[in-house]
Amino acid sequence: MVVTLYGIKNCDTMKKARNWLDAHGIAYAFHDYKTGGAPRELLEAWADELGWEPLLNKAGQTFRKLPEASKADIDRDKAIALMTTQPSMIKRPVLDDDGRLLVGFKPDSYETFFAG
Repeated sequence: MVVTLYGIKNCDTMKKARNWLDAHGIAYAFHDYKTGGAPRELLEAWADELGWEPLLNKAGQTFRKLPEASKADIDRDKAIALMTTQPSMIKRPVLDDDGRLLVGFKPDSYETFFAG
């Protein structure tokens, strides 16, 4: 079983997710978008699995600072292009457990996810 946690190192939500995984003895690899990027192929695969809407963090400062024209008429391709060029727009964290995906962090969701 290969667990990968995707996000940005200094994000508070990421810290909570990492602390939860550590406290529950779950080994994982961490992929930091700031240093490792957010490959388009990966985002496309996630969007195919989950849809693009749960992945795009519209509540974040990076998205809110976009010009209105950039925020208008967002579709899958436009969302993926935005997330590829500005990974801070990807909702954090994304947890990948051998192809099973979970977006965001809530302790109850992690409990359910790892319970099977």
